[in-house]
Amino acid sequence: MSTAKLTLNGNEYELPTFVGSEGEVAIEIAKLRGTTGAVTLDSGYGNTGSCKSEITFIDGEKGILRYRGYSIEELAEKVSFEEVAYLVIWGELPNQEQLAEFQAKLAKYAIVDEGVKTILSGFPRSAHPMAMLGAVMAAFGSYYETTGDSEEDILRIIAGMNSLAAYIYRYRRGLPYVYPASGLSYAGQFLHQMWGEPTGEPKVNSVVEQALNKLLILHADHEQNCSASTVRMVGSAHASLYASISAGVGALSGPLHGGANQAVLEMLEEIQNDGGDFEKYVGLAKDKESGFRLMGFGHRVYKNFDPRAKILKSACDDVLEDLGVDDPLLDIAKKLEKVALEDEFFVKRKLYPNVDFYSGIIYRALNIPTEMFTVMFALGRVPGWIAQWHEMRNDPTGRIHRPRQIYTGATERSVQPIEER
Repeated sequence: MSTAKLTLNGNEYELPTFVGSEGEVAIEIAKLRGTTGAVTLDSGYGNTGSCKSEITFIDGEKGILRYRGYSIEELAEKVSFEEVAYLVIWGELPNQEQLAEFQAKLAKYAIVDEGVKTILSGFPRSAHPMAMLGAVMAAFGSYYETTGDSEEDILRIIAGMNSLAAYIYRYRRGLPYVYPASGLSYAGQFLHQMWGEPTGEPKVNSVVEQALNKLLILHADHEQNCSASTVRMVGSAHASLYASISAGVGALSGPLHGGANQAVLEMLEEIQNDGGDFEKYVGLAKDKESGFRLMGFGHRVYKNFDPRAKILKSACDDVLEDLGVDDPLLDIAKKLEKVALEDEFFVKRKLYPNVDFYSGIIYRALNIPTEMFTVMFALGRVPGWIAQWHEMRNDPTGRIHRPRQIYTGATERSVQPIEER
């Protein structure tokens, strides 16, 4: 086994290394403090591997994203979201019998307890959908007996998330709830519960359904991002799956994580309110002193084109053409896209449109309110959260997460009498 050498205070130490299945090298530091008395400092954990995982592989330099070894391009083209959910959680794509059984169970658990409506009724209709989703998910587990690592819990959350998202949308608008219908795909079921009628046969646009299926697949997992790490952190204390997923919702609600596609639409609205002069804002984006940056371009992980964006670009074009959308905001978006793909400033810096840019455009075209965008993100991400939690809880070497810190406060001092302070 290869080792890494560390020289500290004149002493030399050998640290074991570990190589992942795709060749990524990690230096194992589990015994670093016990051996050397030192700890590492890595603000934001950008260079720290917090776990070993078999779920998702990302190569940001090459623009690669794979779930369990399958490329995101193949999955988005060939399978359904239900198959991807099964894959990320249990490790393999289902065969026909397994998929049919999985879909039947999802249909069974799609009807959530009526008490959920009572919880929603306690919120003002103006409450942010993510605040509602996190609170309801935390309470969700109290309606059902949980056994820790339970398939039933997993199914209830995946199936229930569809209904919860649609219920939140309809509650905020004072609309009657629509119950799940039989024979629909996961994406189709959501569309039916969002915009269907409480009575009558469901009517789902197949182009929109296919686009939403792709969106959900592309969001299913993304390695150790903020919300996935949060789910693992909370779950490491042996908190329930419901509590852990609720914590993930809280992390995703932050504008630096799940709120990115909402920020795209807010930027487009700002440009529209300024007369639609997109060229002015392109100029501001090129000026380091302006403090302005185009939202939805470039990515922290992908140093090339976001592979998910390539897939969504095509789906976005299909949706806009099928619906015949005439929206000035989307016109601005298309002009910005053209600039980013052709302008040397953006091409040289690889500031290509990312998944948040295209998902925001699609959601806008579907008349999904901006404040619901992050709920849509959560709807796709829930299988990944479950997979991360499930893998962590079944790791025999797992321990409660407890990062170290480097203390920078005052050294020891005495308490002075109050009259002398």
